[in-house]
Amino acid sequence: MIDSFLTSLLATLASPWGLMLAVLGTLLGIVLGALPGVSSTMALAILLPLSFGMDPAFAILFLLCVFVASVYGGSISAILINIPGTPGAIVTQLDGHPLARAGRAKEALVYALIASSVGGVIGLALLVVTAPMLASIAMRFKSPEFTAIAVFGLVLLAYASPGSTVRGLLVGAVGLLCGMVGFDALTDVSRFTFDTRGLQGGIELVPLCVGLFGLAEVLRNLHGSHRATPEFDMQSTQLPLPNLRTIAGRWASMLRGSFIGAFVGAIPAAGSAIAVAIAYAQEMRFSRHPERFGHGAVEGVVGPEAANSSSIGGTLIPMMTLGVPGDAITAVLMGSLLIHGLRPGPMLFAENPGFVSSLYAGFFLALLLTLVIGLLLMRWLPWVLRIPSHTLLIGIALLCVVGAYAIRSSMADVYIMLFFGAVGYVLYLLSLPAAPLAFGLILGPLLEENLRRSLLLGRGSWEVFLHSPIAMGLFGLSLLAIILPLLAPLWVRLGNDIKRVRMH
Repeated sequence: MIDSFLTSLLATLASPWGLMLAVLGTLLGIVLGALPGVSSTMALAILLPLSFGMDPAFAILFLLCVFVASVYGGSISAILINIPGTPGAIVTQLDGHPLARAGRAKEALVYALIASSVGGVIGLALLVVTAPMLASIAMRFKSPEFTAIAVFGLVLLAYASPGSTVRGLLVGAVGLLCGMVGFDALTDVSRFTFDTRGLQGGIELVPLCVGLFGLAEVLRNLHGSHRATPEFDMQSTQLPLPNLRTIAGRWASMLRGSFIGAFVGAIPAAGSAIAVAIAYAQEMRFSRHPERFGHGAVEGVVGPEAANSSSIGGTLIPMMTLGVPGDAITAVLMGSLLIHGLRPGPMLFAENPGFVSSLYAGFFLALLLTLVIGLLLMRWLPWVLRIPSHTLLIGIALLCVVGAYAIRSSMADVYIMLFFGAVGYVLYLLSLPAAPLAFGLILGPLLEENLRRSLLLGRGSWEVFLHSPIAMGLFGLSLLAIILPLLAPLWVRLGNDIKRVRMH
């Protein structure tokens, strides 16, 4: 594995085209990540169509560079103007912006960059070590096990979505219905096409994601398109960098955040938001001066940023080994792989080991370029925040339209993108999570195909699942995840009643 990793890395570095794409992806990722309102998911969604004509290895390299760089880019606006560029940078602003107000903006940016790089390397190491082992186990799975995995993935994704679990499940169910549009894979019967030629091939993942995560965000930000230009102290970004000894003194915070982010990210649907919150809480617990947190504690920047970046490697584990997206961002990455004829899952390791090595090498190169370019552009990055928001929104909307059309050169995909852009905006107005809709489209065909195949093998009997301990265990966990939110109010009420009895 190490030999193939080094070979892929050297091949990428030796290719002018690959290196140029990596640098371009890193620059775009940092810039888009730094812009408030442009999340990592949105950045990938609007840039995904640019990768369609590339070699699969170069396409994933470009997108990984955008992904990794945007994670760091989100901390720039969080530190300088107290507006997180990405959801994972929400915790960073708590101590990063107080540091900037104290004239230590450059110090905070450097700590965020170094911690992000260290966390990314540890997340990559976990991915390289665990993914092949999990893939070898998953290769022994049959239809009942994959059915249970699909159900478990949908429940977890709904469970971890903002708001109530029931709402997440309902949105996921709509995604399942979207996955049934087109011709039936087993009977070749047309379903839910409404006699429309554009829907006969089904709803493509990419236009759905572009509309749901790209155009919908444009619609959400239209009301704030004339906001004032953010103000920040440019002088605070021109100060000398902290020395290496000072940075190395934060190694414990970096390691704690990195391992928390990597392991939490590996849980489907947990994602970076939960990882950074846990990392921040742990830093407060281990700190000798917890009262400094929220007022400019360096550990409050280092720990969460390390967790934010290391969660990238964690989220790739379920996507690559089981074909289950770890979060909304990996759902967009899955769209790129599917466009290039690569199906994420255990067979990816058996059929395309060279591509897997290229993915690892691309991930490492993305981390390296983010570190180098981030340091070189440190004093100029704040000017990115002065881009007028109305200009940015117009450019993103145009990219959404062009990107949707570029998939199959079909206006039907543009209409699908526009439709799901409106759906995403309505979900926002109703305070419903949008991510389960995309997950339902991904996991729906996996669930339907394996469920029907399992019932065929069992001659119509559901007992086929009883013969699989793994499937029954996953079904049990799924049921538990659904029931727990319903029982939580009862437990709280019961606890309050017990307290009242004891008081009397």
